Amino acid sequence: MKYAIDQIVDNNVVLENIETGEILNIHKKKLPNDIVEGNILILKDGEFFLDYSEEEMRRKIIEEKMNRLKALKPNDKS
Repeated sequence: MKYAIDQIVDNNVVLENIETGEILNIHKKKLPNDIVEGNILILKDGEFFLDYSEEEMRRKIIEEKMNRLKALKPNDKS
């Protein structure tokens, strides 16, 4: 399963399952040391791993969407 790090507050991390939207609250010590909000994690065999390729792909998709939105004229609905 894949999770996005939604928030990090002190030692608690809020994860969102990318596929189901399920929210998980987990202690930071159960995750890789160098996590930041927005990272993508894979849960495999009860352990979380950073997924840099999924994260980069998602960032590119968001950047492309933002660029398309910026290119729209105020009255342009396309």
